[in-house]
Amino acid sequence: MNAGPASTPRSGRVFGAVGLMLLLAACAGEVRAADPDTIIFPTRPSGGLAAPAAAVAGGFNSLTLVVAAVLAGVGGWSVWRHRRRPGGAPGRPALAVEETRPLGNRQYLVVANYEGRRFLLGVCPGRIEMLAPLPADPAPRPSVP
Repeated sequence: MNAGPASTPRSGRVFGAVGLMLLLAACAGEVRAADPDTIIFPTRPSGGLAAPAAAVAGGFNSLTLVVAAVLAGVGGWSVWRHRRRPGGAPGRPALAVEETRPLGNRQYLVVANYEGRRFLLGVCPGRIEMLAPLPADPAPRPSVP
């Protein structure tokens, strides 16, 4: 298995960095809006109805929620798009079952390929045995009319 720079896609790191920057910007704005040194005293409206101060802060909280939902969607899409296949490598898997033939009563012959090497395996309940190594290039099959 290769564990190197190719194991994490570049676009996933870019999406992660952009998302982190947007999240930090949203959190920094939220901290500035709720500064603990600022004291707010209630006052009486001077004629007419005054707009509540919470409406401005509520709008900012909704914006933060929308940004967080968009970032979660982009992150989920990025993870889904760049998910790794079983076997570790993003390309062809290292282990593959090329062919299977039943022999009856839960017994099978299996041709398995591991990193270009082929093996004939016998599978029955409770055990798996390697019967023989096979040549790397399979013999040409006769055409059936």
